Amino acid sequence: MTETPFAITLPVGSSLANKTGAWRTRRPGYVTLLPPCAKDCPAGQNPRGWLTAAEEADYERAWRLVMAVNPFPAVIGRVCYHPCQTACNRCQVDEPVGINAVERFIGDEGLRRKWTVPVAAPTGRRVLVVGAGPSGLTAAYHLTRLGHQVVVRDANPQPGGMMRYGIPRYRLPREVLDAEIDRILAMGVTLECGRSVTDLRQEIAEGSFDAGYVAVGAQIGRHAEIPAGDAGRIVDALGVLHRVAEGEPVRLGRRVLIYGGGDTAMDAARTARRIGATEAVVVYRRTRDRMPAHEIEVDQAQEEGISLRWLSTISAVDGERVVIEKMRLDDTGFPQPTGEFEELAADSVVLALGQQADLSLLDSTPEVAVRKGTVEVGPGLMTGRPGVFAGGDITAGEQTVTQAIGDGTRAAAAIDAYLRTAGWSAPPEPALATVDRLNTWYYSDAPASVAPRLTAARRATTFDEVVGGLDRETALFEARRCMSCGDCFECDNCYSVCPDNAIVKLGPGHRYTINLDYCKGCGLCATECPCGAIDMVNEQV
Repeated sequence: MTETPFAITLPVGSSLANKTGAWRTRRPGYVTLLPPCAKDCPAGQNPRGWLTAAEEADYERAWRLVMAVNPFPAVIGRVCYHPCQTACNRCQVDEPVGINAVERFIGDEGLRRKWTVPVAAPTGRRVLVVGAGPSGLTAAYHLTRLGHQVVVRDANPQPGGMMRYGIPRYRLPREVLDAEIDRILAMGVTLECGRSVTDLRQEIAEGSFDAGYVAVGAQIGRHAEIPAGDAGRIVDALGVLHRVAEGEPVRLGRRVLIYGGGDTAMDAARTARRIGATEAVVVYRRTRDRMPAHEIEVDQAQEEGISLRWLSTISAVDGERVVIEKMRLDDTGFPQPTGEFEELAADSVVLALGQQADLSLLDSTPEVAVRKGTVEVGPGLMTGRPGVFAGGDITAGEQTVTQAIGDGTRAAAAIDAYLRTAGWSAPPEPALATVDRLNTWYYSDAPASVAPRLTAARRATTFDEVVGGLDRETALFEARRCMSCGDCFECDNCYSVCPDNAIVKLGPGHRYTINLDYCKGCGLCATECPCGAIDMVNEQV
């Protein structure tokens, strides 16, 4: 016979006659832990908070919680590769919560309702932001919210950086991008497009700026030394995507080879199909499992008829003849030549071998260290020159829109602290809400909602958006799949199972408190908490 814990051998409510808390050796306490989705978000968001608001269909509150960190929810909801979902504890139950899809719905709702963000009173401080990409515009947004005057300068004719000139319209419709950028500009940000900054020190001095943020992005394609009889047939992937984004005619021919294995290679291949190529082949020197491209990009490319040649490299280009050498991986996973060659016919070769930045604007600022093509920064993204910060693709880290937005948010907080002569440090990170803390059986099986998609046949002939969004019903359902890992959601389990009525309700939205005069420390509340938001700790002697 299983022995019953001492605390529940007494009649329910008997503790109310005597203050039995003195019997206790451990006491419960409510905690708020960091969910894994938040830990793995490059933008620094905590999805649990706005998912909770979305569960109640309070979409404006959800939108404002998103906008406290990320000013591009409708964009990120389309282009982020959602590492938050890979980390989601719900993976251990059925399928991860569709965090990205819900964020897209919230972002689209914000645009539809034309919600706006308040701006603080002017501080009189001026900040120069160089680069109107995701990182620069995010920093400008947050600094403007805090009351600082921000001027953004960019060499391109339109703002958006790689969101506009690197991500094709079938992934990110331009009306969505323009609407979210316009909202930032309407807050009072001054945007100067078509203006290159060639000397950062001079620009800051002449403009009487109190600080500067460099986020120029990596918009120059890397090249390879390929013997070519007709170099005109070799083009750069970023240049192709840029020209297509501006509506310029691009003629690649019917047979196109794309050399590279990243997301830009997939975008270039899929774009080539849409502008007339009947055959697009991606040539990559490693195997698929070693491709830097995200899996969803590779899957969608193959659905659209893109061919992939693994363990291959381009050795030479001569007219319509492209020489391919087969490769093999050595024990370290590095590709090695085999001496085996074959020829493929191609009208053009598109190089997608990575990107680098033009950092010549920093030449007059030797305090700013540049190593291997990236700017060295401290924890607050400040460079070696006080008041000059840098982020996005020009610093070490993933070259994604989400990472760039995260850098812009962190840089704005550090710049604000610098302008107010306050010290900045990264906020402490709470303990992680791991899946072993949860009672997952409390959560019913609820498979994730699936967003609609264009058929593969239609994709190859149009730049229409490939992946659709959730509607109100599916967005509400998806938000309610969140298990609120590590954060009390007032389910009343602790209140119901306490044998001594020691759990006290504080009213909707205020959670509970524990009357320690009667709590004997049995631990039932902690054991039965679905989301792991109660810890048992030893009593202080």
